[in-house]
Amino acid sequence: MVKMNEDIQLLNKQALIYSKDLEAMIEEMHRSIIGQDMVLEKIILALVADGHVLLEGMPGLAKTLMIKTLSDTIEASFKRIQFTPDLLPADIIGTRIYNQNTCQFSTKKGPIFAHFILADEINRAPPKVQSALLEAMQERQVTISEESHPLERPFLVMATQNPIETQGTYELPEAQVDRFLFKILLDYPTQKQEQEIMNMVAGVGLSKIKKVISSSRIIEIQDFNHRIYMDEKISKYITDIVMATRTPKQFGLDIENFIEYGASPRASINIALGGKASALLAGRGYVIPEDIKNIAPDVLRHRIILTYEALAEEMTTDKIISSILEKVPVP
Repeated sequence: MVKMNEDIQLLNKQALIYSKDLEAMIEEMHRSIIGQDMVLEKIILALVADGHVLLEGMPGLAKTLMIKTLSDTIEASFKRIQFTPDLLPADIIGTRIYNQNTCQFSTKKGPIFAHFILADEINRAPPKVQSALLEAMQERQVTISEESHPLERPFLVMATQNPIETQGTYELPEAQVDRFLFKILLDYPTQKQEQEIMNMVAGVGLSKIKKVISSSRIIEIQDFNHRIYMDEKISKYITDIVMATRTPKQFGLDIENFIEYGASPRASINIALGGKASALLAGRGYVIPEDIKNIAPDVLRHRIILTYEALAEEMTTDKIISSILEKVPVP
C-alpha cells in the first residue's frame, strides 16, 4: 500500500509538470480563439490521448482556425485538405509517378504526411476518398501501390462537418466515425465573446501564435498518459457506462427502443484514454469519476446508433448519454 502511494505521488508530480505545458498551449491558443474553452480543452485531451477529433458546427465558428492554431503552438507540420466531391484518394495519400528521364517510378507523398491534418468538410467527399483516411487514422501508416509508409508522431486528424447541409454531402460510415476519439459539437459564442471576436479581427487582427512546445515533448506526454493510474472501480464504471448503451434494461433504463446499436469496445478504450488525459491535464496521476463524466459524452456521441422511433420522438444521443450517466452508479 505504501509502494502504491509512493508511485501515485510520483505520477502526480510528473502529471503536474506536463499539465503546465498543456496549459501553456491552451493559453497561447486563446490569443487567437475567444471563448470555446471546453472545445479547446477537448482538442488538447484528444492530442494527449493520441486520438482524432470530429468537429461539428455551423460555418464561421473557427473550426478551421482551432486546428491551425493548435499546430502553430507546436513545432510540427500542418496540412489542410479541403474535401470536395471531385477529390481522389491519391490527392490525400499520394501516388507513384513515372520519371521518363530515369525510367523509374518514384513516390509522391500526399498531404496526409504531416503531424496535424485538417480534413475540412469531410462529408463533402465520396466514400472512396473518406476511406483513404481509414488506414492512416487507425494504423498510422499509408500504403501507396505496394509500399507502406509509416506516419510520424504526433499524428492528429481533425475533421470538420456542417450539420445542416445535406446537398452534395456523403454521410460518414460508422466504421470511419468509430475511428474518431471525440465528436465535439460547437455552439455559437455569447454576445460578449462575439463582440470581442469582432473587435479583434476588425481591429488589430489575429495574434501571431508562438511555438510553446516541441513535438518530442508531445510524444513524451502521450506515452506518459498510458501510465496514469486507473483503479479497478473506475474501469468497471467505464464498462458499465458502455454496457448500458447495449443492454439499458440491465441498468434500469427504459431507452432500449431508442437504441439500434450500442457503443463498440473501442468506446471503452477511448473513454479510458480520454479519462487519463483529463486527469493529466488537471495535474493528477490518477483517474477519478469526474474525468470519465467529463469526456464520456464526446466519446459516445457518435457511437450510439439511434432507431427511427428515437428520431421521430426527437430523442438525441446526448439525451441518452445524460440518462445513462445519471443512472449508472458512480464508484
